[in-house]
Parts: sequence; C-alpha cells; structure tokens
Amino acid sequence: MRIIVLMAGMGKRMWLLILVFALIFTACKTSTSTVQSSDGNNKYERQDNSALFLEANTQKLLGNYTAATELFLQCLDADPEDAASMYELARIARINNQSKKSLEWASKAVTYDPENVWYLKLLAEVYQENMQFDKSVEVMEKLVKLHPEDLEYLYDLALTHLLVGNYQKSIDVYNKIENNIGITEEISIQKQKIWLRMKKPAKAIDEMEKLCEAWPEESRFKAILAELYLSNGMDEKALQTYLDIADTDPENPYIQISLSDYYRKRGDQEKSYEHLKLGFSNPYLDIDTKVQILLAYFTVKQYYEEQLEQAAELVELLIQTHPEDAKAHSIRADLYYQNEEWTQARDALRKVISLDSSRYVVWEQLLFTESQLEDFEAMRDESRRTIELFPQQALPYLFSAIANYQFEDHQQMIEDLETGIRFVVRNDLLLAEFYNYLGDAYHQVGNDEKAFEAYDAALKINSENALVLNNYAYYLSLKGQELAKAKEMAKKATELDPENSSNQDTYGWVLYKLGEYDEALKWIEMSVENHNEDNAEVLEHYGDVLYKLDRTNEALEYWKKALEAGNGGSEFLEKKVNEGILYE
Repeated sequence: MRIIVLMAGMGKRMWLLILVFALIFTACKTSTSTVQSSDGNNKYERQDNSALFLEANTQKLLGNYTAATELFLQCLDADPEDAASMYELARIARINNQSKKSLEWASKAVTYDPENVWYLKLLAEVYQENMQFDKSVEVMEKLVKLHPEDLEYLYDLALTHLLVGNYQKSIDVYNKIENNIGITEEISIQKQKIWLRMKKPAKAIDEMEKLCEAWPEESRFKAILAELYLSNGMDEKALQTYLDIADTDPENPYIQISLSDYYRKRGDQEKSYEHLKLGFSNPYLDIDTKVQILLAYFTVKQYYEEQLEQAAELVELLIQTHPEDAKAHSIRADLYYQNEEWTQARDALRKVISLDSSRYVVWEQLLFTESQLEDFEAMRDESRRTIELFPQQALPYLFSAIANYQFEDHQQMIEDLETGIRFVVRNDLLLAEFYNYLGDAYHQVGNDEKAFEAYDAALKINSENALVLNNYAYYLSLKGQELAKAKEMAKKATELDPENSSNQDTYGWVLYKLGEYDEALKWIEMSVENHNEDNAEVLEHYGDVLYKLDRTNEALEYWKKALEAGNGGSEFLEKKVNEGILYE
C-alpha cells in the first residue's frame, strides 16, 4: 500500500493515476506480513488494506464522508500504523469542522510518517486553526529543514512566525528568502510593516531605501519612503523624495497631490494650491480621485464661501482635463446651484444630462433650478422627459403639475398628480403637496367635491398647512358651504402666517359671508395695505364690505380701483362700477 500512501492527499486530479497504481500494486502485493510495532514491544500481522483504502477514497471523493470514515477506520484495524488513512481521517474531520479530531489524526499520521510533506503541511495548518501557533512554527521549521531549497516553506514559516508574534524571527526568515531571490517589493514591504509594528521606524526606512535603490525607476516605492520620512519628522528628506519623483516621473498621477498636501500641512497655502492645480491638470489622475480630493480639500464653508474662487478654478481645470465626463460638469453645476446662480446652474446641468442622462438626481436638480427661474415652459418640457426616463419617481409629476397650472392645463395637471401620488413612499410632506395641488386642480375644473376631499387628505397629514387652510376656506366661502368650518380654518391660517395678505383677505371674506361686516372690513383692509400692488380681487372684496356697511361712495371708489387693477375681479365687477350697486 505504500504507493497509495505517497499519493494520498494529492487531490481529485490524481484520482485516475492513483486508481491505476493501486490496481497494479494490489495485484502483486502479498496478503499479510509481520511487523514490529512502533514501541518495539509487540509484533502483529499487517494485513493488506489496499482495496479498503481505494473504496474509502472513492466514498470521500463522492462526498460520502461518513462511509469514508468507517472504511478508513477499517483500514487502521487491518494496519494500525497506516499513516495515509490517518491523514485522510484528519482531512475529513477538518471538512466537518472537527478541528480537535483533525489535529489528533494529523499528529498520528506525522508520528508514523514523520517526513511526509503533505502530512506535515496539514499538521501545521491544523495547529494554526487550533490556535497552537508555536507548534505550527515547529512543524514549519521541520519542513524547511527537510526541504531547504523550497521557498514556499520559507514563506509559510515567515508568515507563521508573524502570526505568533515572533517578529524578529519572521524578519530573519524573510532575509533568507531575500538572499536567495534578491530584493523584491513583496518582501521589502512586508519587512517594512513588521519593523513598524516593532516600533523601529529607522529599520523600516532602511528597508524602503534599499528597495528604492534596487528599483530606482519605481516611483511607488519612493512615495512610500517619502511618507515614512514625513511620519518620522524627516521633512526635508520627504520633500526631496517627492521632488525626485516629480522630476523622474512627471506623469505620476499622485505626486502633485502629495506635494500639495505636504505644503498645506506646513501652512504654505500658495504652494499647496499651485501643486493642486498641477495635479488637477494631470490627465493620468482619474476624475474620481480628483473629485474626492476636491471635496476633502475644502470644508463646506470654504468650498462655497471663503475659497469659492479657487474651487471654481479647480472645477474648470477638471472640465478642461475631462471634458466629456459628466462628473466634472456635475461639480460645476453644484457650485452654481449652491451660489444661487440659477441660469449657469441650468446650463451646467443640461450639459451633464447631454453626457449622461441616467442619473435621476441631476434631472431633479434641473427641475428645481427651472422652478427658481420660474421658467415654467422649460419645467413642463423637462419634467415630461424626466417622467419618461424615471416613470416611478414621484417628484417629476409634481413639477409637471405645477408647470401645467401656469398654463391653465388643469386636466393634465390632474392626470399628473393622480399618477404621481401612487409613487410617493414614506414621505408625508410630499404626499401633502400632491393633495394640495390636487385640491386646486379639481377646483379649477369645477369639481369641488373632489377638491375638498383632497384638501381634507392634505390636512389629515398636516393640520397646520396655512396654504391648504386658506384655499379650502376660501372655496367653501365661494360656495356658501360650511361657513363655520371655513371661518375656523381661515382664522387658523392667519395665526400660522399672520403677515400673509391672501390669508387676511380670505378670513375677511369668510366673515363677510357670515355677515360679520365690521370684523370683515378690518381684515380685508389689512390685506389691501399688505399687498405690494393693487389686487383686483381684494379691492373688490373691500368695496363689497363697504357697501354692506352703507359706505356706498367708498365702495364705488374701490370697485373702480379693482377694475383698473386688471384681471382678478368677479364677473359682476364692471356692472357694479357702472350701476353703483352690489351684485353677488
């Protein structure tokens, strides 16, 4: 069975080869032999277990680990010193997360075959899994001793020492590897980290200096060395190293940023900014890194207030270097937006969309910008494009409805609101806005029943929405319905927003409808005084109240003012002026 022992552990790819050798070997093997036990005291008959071993491996490869375990145990009944079966039992136990049992079998396998590489490697790994790192080190050292030419075992030993905390021993092993293969990035970086962990920065610097000498054209290593110099107070050496990188590798994407950071931390803002500009002008530095640097370089206040000019210049460099990248134009749009330069913000946002129309947040920002510009035609058109691209986003439907309100397309407004409201999720403020505009739209098409339902829904979400309270109260007063409720809502609106002239007029008008003319006159008079310009509706209301108080000449005077103010008066206004009589 020795051929099988040697091949054990080599995996499924060797299965056919194992099978062929096993069949040949078992064909010429004697059935029994007498051997001395390992303690030297007893002799026993060693039976041929090749067939059992073959069947056990078959079951293991099929994933039948319970059956395989039973068969490997039978192999040990036939041959108590069968290290290969012990090894396989250790592997099965490991697969089943039985780490202690795996360790037990792996130890026995090494006891009976102490120079088998596979057994030793497994034992070292299982020791580590059982947190017995010192013993794992002993096994790895034995492997190195058995195969000093195999670098893999040296690497494993160095790493195992590191896990144990034997930092100096780990360094010593890495030095042995280095003596064989020369200075490499992997080993030098690892040793540098270990020296730092040992709080020996001078040794870490030595390692990186040797690496830089071995690879003088590799600027990455110099950058690491410069950072080490900086962190250990060797500023002049750090600066010289950075300048050396800039000289030998001018296209290096990060060197100007490193120099900028160096000068900034030392209070030289002018030099810092100059190198930052050079970094932003470098096409080899990717735009995502530049954006992150831009956001990290300035605080929010500096970015938008104190150093707006510098931020704007860097953004322009970003666009010059990456003219077809939407992110660059998006940053510029954000600057304009935050500075309330709405026209420029809109142009920048449209450029972003021309390069990348897939980002919903840009469309939403564009619609907000159109709203600030009160460009309702553009807002109507671009809200429709947004809806086509993102049909399940609620806000574009609201923007479309607001724009269509300006063009008195109330039917389209209703359609947008009824569709968009279905996509409002866990946002009561937005939901209330939908109901508010729905109420206005339904009133405009003469469906006050649905208008009042919408207003009730809005107030259920927020009972202190002064705009909804005002509109709801006014429309009730126009129909002469639920005037007590209208009075309560109109009064509350004035309390919530006491300087609002529209609220004052509505409250006065409801009082007028209730016949409380003296109080009505007071409130509508406040509304007249607070309006920035003549409002036909309010002036006519004031005239109506004066007429009810038998101040007919004054009433006629205000009706005339209302007529002169233009649109907004009632259908009876001209008749009131011509005849001097109140019509309702």
